[in-house]
Amino acid sequence: MIELLALRNLVLRPWRSAFLLFGYSLGVAVMIVLLSIGEALLTQARDEKLVGGGEVTVLPEGIDVEVMKTGGLGGMFFSIDHARFVYSQLLASPRLSSQVSVVAPQIEGKLLYARLSDGREIPVMASGEIPSRTAGVNAMPALSAGDWSDDGPDQSWRDPLPEQLRHTIDHFHLPPVDVRKDPSWAEWHYFNVVSADRSRWAFISFIVGGQVPDGQWGGQVLITLQEQGGGRRRFVANVPKSAVHFSTTRADVTMGASSIAVLSDGRYAVRARAQEEGGSAAIEVNLVVSPSPGAFFPGAALSSGELVSGYVVPGLRADATGSICVNSACEQFARAQSYHDHNWGVWRGVTWEWGAARAGPYTVLYGRVQPSDSAVSSQPLFAYVVDSLGFLGLFRPRDIRYDDARVIHVGGQSIQVPAHATMIDERGNDTLRIELAIEDAMATDTRRPGAERGDGLSARGIARPYFIQMKGVMTISGRVGGKPIAGSGTGFFETYR
Repeated sequence: MIELLALRNLVLRPWRSAFLLFGYSLGVAVMIVLLSIGEALLTQARDEKLVGGGEVTVLPEGIDVEVMKTGGLGGMFFSIDHARFVYSQLLASPRLSSQVSVVAPQIEGKLLYARLSDGREIPVMASGEIPSRTAGVNAMPALSAGDWSDDGPDQSWRDPLPEQLRHTIDHFHLPPVDVRKDPSWAEWHYFNVVSADRSRWAFISFIVGGQVPDGQWGGQVLITLQEQGGGRRRFVANVPKSAVHFSTTRADVTMGASSIAVLSDGRYAVRARAQEEGGSAAIEVNLVVSPSPGAFFPGAALSSGELVSGYVVPGLRADATGSICVNSACEQFARAQSYHDHNWGVWRGVTWEWGAARAGPYTVLYGRVQPSDSAVSSQPLFAYVVDSLGFLGLFRPRDIRYDDARVIHVGGQSIQVPAHATMIDERGNDTLRIELAIEDAMATDTRRPGAERGDGLSARGIARPYFIQMKGVMTISGRVGGKPIAGSGTGFFETYR
């Protein structure tokens, strides 16, 4: 009877029946969607691989969250390079303090291997986080017992003391096994300092080179004094490996009577003694170099076949106080402009472009490493900009355009070297233009031993053997983050000819 009444009602009033059926179907569909959403939320709430808390999750571009959860090929070996730098200089930096209150770095489901006392290794899934930061984003798990708070490693990771930061990024290295017998391996601390009137400057290098640690190797202290428009004086101290002491966990190094030590407040104490090359004069360096907070480059390392190259700048913007004495004549420095970097790698056939300068309130670092001279056009530069708050922007100019209008002489040869240079890049709405005006240049023939910056191996066999060190003025202009930037100041630059 019910079926008959429904059929007659459908025949007599089809539009009304269709409308009722549509409404009923819509209600069922809405219910199905709501139940599906509820089921998805419940499933996610039970998923231990999902990180809770906070308002924004930051991942590298191109990472698929589902692939990370399911362990697909795209999720293997997932990591964020220089995570501490990303944390301190980008996400938790003072620049974003008005927008970001807490940043909580976390690792979920990382594959590790635990070695047991009997020598067996077993795979384990590990997670890691900093308790105070996890609590700050309301994602702290419930504790069944005990206390969970930041310990020493947590503190040194999120807020390292200046001394801890220097040792972490500025320590020495051992050559990888594949290149351990390559005599072109070299690693060095480099400092420069310029006088208040910008007319005199010094380059100071502490170099460890050779078949470190088991072959023939040693240390060398190189100091060059230069006066604009005048000559230069080079001082050298060759040190046997028995008198060289360096550490793979600390930035300190000792080479005979010379040393570099990181002080408890993060400053560098630089002490050096050397004899003039081709002369009888002795030099003694006694400087304390103070890096500005936040003005550092965290480092980059390349490893491809026989090419191994590493570079870090702990003191991109620094001041130097102390003295440099040649015999009894001393020049005093009081908060003089200074710079410090650290390089390591295999340098056979390697050249580079490099420069660092203060440009008003900004400090700029640019460079690239070129495995061979044939790769000049294929290797883009990087230009790294900081201000008083730390990291400001990164640019990738395709090339640097030199105007080789200056001529200098070295070893009886006339060498054309840059008088001006320009770099330009656009990154979305950000732009940067760098102009260099060269005031002084000197060339070193890398085919002879003792070249500056660790470039002193006579058998390097590069097509452009003249290492050009320049001093001049860098001028920058452009826009970063919607705000114009501009500045000009003294810097040092390097290239090859």
